[in-house]
Amino acid sequence: MTRLSTAVRGLVTTLAALLAVTAASATARATPEAKAPEDFVALRSVDPTIIQEMRYFTPHNFVGGRVDGYRQPICILTRPAADALHKAQVTLLHEGYTLKVYDCYRPQRAVDHFVRWAEDLDDQAMKSEFYPRVDKTRLFEDGYIAEKSGHSRGSTMDLTIVRLPAKPTRLYVPGEPLVPCYAPQDERFPDNSVDMGTGFDCFDTLAHTLDPRVQGVQRANRLLLKSTLEDLGFVNLAEEWWHYTYKPEPYPDTYFDFPVSKESLTSSR
Repeated sequence: MTRLSTAVRGLVTTLAALLAVTAASATARATPEAKAPEDFVALRSVDPTIIQEMRYFTPHNFVGGRVDGYRQPICILTRPAADALHKAQVTLLHEGYTLKVYDCYRPQRAVDHFVRWAEDLDDQAMKSEFYPRVDKTRLFEDGYIAEKSGHSRGSTMDLTIVRLPAKPTRLYVPGEPLVPCYAPQDERFPDNSVDMGTGFDCFDTLAHTLDPRVQGVQRANRLLLKSTLEDLGFVNLAEEWWHYTYKPEPYPDTYFDFPVSKESLTSSR
């Protein structure tokens, strides 16, 4: 075989390999994205009056950037959880308040993103606000980060109460000076929420719902949220004043991974 024919044969082999890789990539891209079960809904379709400030779609969270799987800033929940949240909203509206959700259904890929972030000890860009008194090496041991989240089952949400009329919350500017999440309300990052004693996603024992150090108006605000939701079947996570799960959960043992987007839901929902 001549050197020319050998070279041609090698070129053909290389081109064939490239075509195979391209075809495989195209096939992977064409794989249908996971969809939500029929009984998952956009919260806005059940109650458009509940404020949605979806933190993991924004850079204002402990990771410092948009989290994997959050393609749109919308709240998705199982219908029973959304219906119960609507009932809570009706009660609070009569008292001059509105609910505001920070997070709802959370895909497993987002939880995986949290785990990777927690394992990267060099990334502490948001420490000054979200975990100023916690060493990042302890995030797993102290329970702030885990490999599974109840949010991925679709009936858990993070939320707060806002007094009406609701004032707008300004956007976070990446790189701006950070203030500890447990600082006095007029010092920490502005949030139109009533004063709950800490900001959302504060990795600190002061965020425990019934921490005895939280008293006065702050405690009353936490108890207003707690009593309103518990009367409708929600259960609070004691370590986080903002975290509630509707019971009984339709999917108590299933951790979903469809993206947070309207496309994950059918047009009829």
